[in-house]
Amino acid sequence: MTEDLDRPRRGGLWHHLEFRRLWIGESVSQFGSTISQLALPLVAILILHASTFEVGLLVTAQMVAFLVVGLPAGAWVDRMRFRAVLVVNDLLRALALASVPIAHWLGVLTIEQLYAVALLIGICTVFFDVAYQSYLPQLVEREQLVEGNAKLQATESVSQIAGPSIGGVLIQVLTAPYAVLLDAISFLWSAYWVAAIRTRPPKAERRPDRNLRREIGEGLRFVLGNRLLRSIAMCTGASNLFGSMAAAVFYVLLARELALSPGWIGLIESTSAIGGLAGSFLATRFARRVGQGPAIWVSALAMAPFGFVAPFVQRDWTLVLLAFAQGAMWLCVVIYNITQVSFRQGLCPPELLGRMNATMRFLVWGTMPLGGILGGVLGSVIGVRQTLFVVAVGGALAFLPVFLSPLRNMRELPSYAATV
Repeated sequence: MTEDLDRPRRGGLWHHLEFRRLWIGESVSQFGSTISQLALPLVAILILHASTFEVGLLVTAQMVAFLVVGLPAGAWVDRMRFRAVLVVNDLLRALALASVPIAHWLGVLTIEQLYAVALLIGICTVFFDVAYQSYLPQLVEREQLVEGNAKLQATESVSQIAGPSIGGVLIQVLTAPYAVLLDAISFLWSAYWVAAIRTRPPKAERRPDRNLRREIGEGLRFVLGNRLLRSIAMCTGASNLFGSMAAAVFYVLLARELALSPGWIGLIESTSAIGGLAGSFLATRFARRVGQGPAIWVSALAMAPFGFVAPFVQRDWTLVLLAFAQGAMWLCVVIYNITQVSFRQGLCPPELLGRMNATMRFLVWGTMPLGGILGGVLGSVIGVRQTLFVVAVGGALAFLPVFLSPLRNMRELPSYAATV
C-alpha cells in the first residue's frame, strides 16, 4: 500500500481503489463463469448426447489439474508477480472457452474438445486461484481480510443468483455453445480490470539456492504441520469429494430424468445462490457471535441434512423443496469458506502465501477428480438417485475432522501478525 488512495479509510474497503478494481474484474468473471458451469455440461448432454459416465469425465477434466500441477503451482506463483499471473490466466481461459462456439459453428465440436477445454481451464484456474488468494493480503490490511473475502463472496453469490437464470434463457435462445462465448468475454473484462491495479508488490527475490522440491516441501510442512489447517483440509477435501460426485450426476437428473428445460435448471441454480449471498452477509456476524472456531464446524455440520433432498426430487412441488435445500446448503458453505479462508490467509507468513494456498488447493480440490469419476461410475452402475443418496450420507460426515479438532472451542484463532 504505497499510495494514500490505497490506504484503508473510514467505510472500509468501499474506498480502497485497488481492491475495487480486483472486485469489479472478479465479479464480472464470476458472472460469466456461472453461465459456463451450466452451459458446458448441457453442451455435453444436449448437443453431444454424452453418457452419464462421459459427463462425469468432464467434471474430472475440470478438476484433475489440482492434482497434477497443484503443488508446483504454489512454488511457481511465489516466484512471480501475482498480478501478471491473474491477467495471463484470464486471457488463456477466454481463448479456451471461445473455441467451443467456433467449433460448433464449424460443425466439428466433439466431447474430446470439451475435455481439452475443461482441462486447460482447470490448469489456468489452479494458477489464478493460488495467485488470487495470495494477492488479496498484499492489497489490503490483514485485519480487513474477512471484509475483503466477504465482499468478494457476496458478489460471487449475486452472480450465481442472476447468472444461471439469465444463462438458462441465453442457452435456450442462443444454444449452449454460444452462451459459453459470454464467459470468454467476461474473462477478457476481468483481465482488463486486474491489469489496471497499480499496487505491485516487489517480485520475490531470486534465491541462488532455490529448489522447487524444497519449496513445495515448505508449503506442505506448513499446512500438514499445523493441526488446525490439517483438520480444515480434511473436512473440505471430504466435502469436495462428495460434492463432485453429486456434480457428475446432478445435471443428468435435472436435464434427462426430469426433462427440465435449461431455463428451469438455471432458476433452480439461482435460488441456490440466494443462500450463498445471505451467507456472505452473515459470515462475519456469525463468527463474532459463536466464535471463529465454532463458526467453522457448525456451518460444516449444518449443511449436511439438505443433501438428502436431491435423491428424492420429482417433477412436482419437491422442486421447490430442492431449491430451498440448495439455498440453505450454500448459506452454510459460504459461511464456512469465508471463515476458514480468512483464517488461513491471516495465519500464513507472506512469503509462504502462494505455497500455502496451493497446498490447501491440492489437498481439498485434489479429491474432486476422483469424485467426478466415482460419481460417473456409480451413476452408470447403481443409478443417478442412488448415487446422490450415497453423496448425502458421505457429506453428512465431512464435518467430523474440524469438530474433533481444537477448533471446536476456539473463539479466537491465531494469526501470523500476533507472532511477530
